[in-house]
Amino acid sequence: MKQEMIAIIKKDLQSIISNRRMFFVLLVVPIVLTVFMPTVFVVTIRFAPEEGREFAKILEMLPMAEQTLAGNLAFLGLLLNYVLPVFFLIIPIMAATVMAASSFVGEREKRTLETLLYCPLSLKQIFRSKVLASFLLSMFVSFSSFLVMLTVLETEIYFLEGTFLFPDAKWLLIMLLVSPAVSLIAIILIVRTSARAQSIEDAQQGAIFLLLPVLLLVAGQFTGILLVNGWILFGLGVLCALLAALLFKRAIGNFRYELLLK
Repeated sequence: MKQEMIAIIKKDLQSIISNRRMFFVLLVVPIVLTVFMPTVFVVTIRFAPEEGREFAKILEMLPMAEQTLAGNLAFLGLLLNYVLPVFFLIIPIMAATVMAASSFVGEREKRTLETLLYCPLSLKQIFRSKVLASFLLSMFVSFSSFLVMLTVLETEIYFLEGTFLFPDAKWLLIMLLVSPAVSLIAIILIVRTSARAQSIEDAQQGAIFLLLPVLLLVAGQFTGILLVNGWILFGLGVLCALLAALLFKRAIGNFRYELLLK
C-alpha cells in the first residue's frame, strides 16, 4: 500500500476522533447496545423471573443440544447467543455511516477536495483509501464493543448466578464473516453516495434503508419468529461477502472525476 493511501486513512481517522459530535455517536450507541440493554435484560431475568417465563416458548424452538441449561441460565443463554449477536450487525453499519458519510462530501465542505484530487494517487486508489479507513474504524468499534459487552455480561452473570456463560461458535461467524461483510456493503454504498451528496446529512440518510432489514431481524429474534442458527449465519455471511465484492467492483469501475465535481 502506498504511503499516500496510508496518509489519507490516518487523516480520516484523526478527523473522526477530533470531531466531538461524531466521536460521541461512535461511543454512545455501542454502549447502549452492548452494556446498557444487556444489563437491563440480565437484571430483569434475574429479579423478575415471572417475566422471564415468557421466553419459554422461544426456548422450546432451540435445538435440543442448546437446551441443556436450566432456569435463568437458559434465558441468559438465549440472550447471549441469539439476541445480542444481531446488535453486531447494527454497530458496524452505524460506525460505517458516521465516517463513510463524510468521506467525500466532508472534503467538499472543508474545501479540501481539490487538494485530495491533486495528490499522486489515482481516483480508484483514493476510493479504496476512503473505504478502507471506514472499514478499519467499523471493525475497531465492533470488536471493542464485543470485548466490552462480554466483560460486563460475564461479570454480571457470575455475580448473579455464580457461574460463567460463554458465547457459542456462532459468534465467530458474526464477528469474522457477517459483520465485516455487512460493514463493507454499507461503506461502499455510503461512500459512493457521499461523492455526489451536497451535505453529510444527505449521505447519512441512505443508511436508514440499510438498517431496516437488520431492525426486522432484531424484532424477529425478540419475538421468536426467527432464531438465526449457524447455517443461516454462514449462508448470510457468504451472500453478503459476495454482494460486497460485486458492489465494490461496480462502484470503483464507475467512479469518475465528474461524479465528485458536480
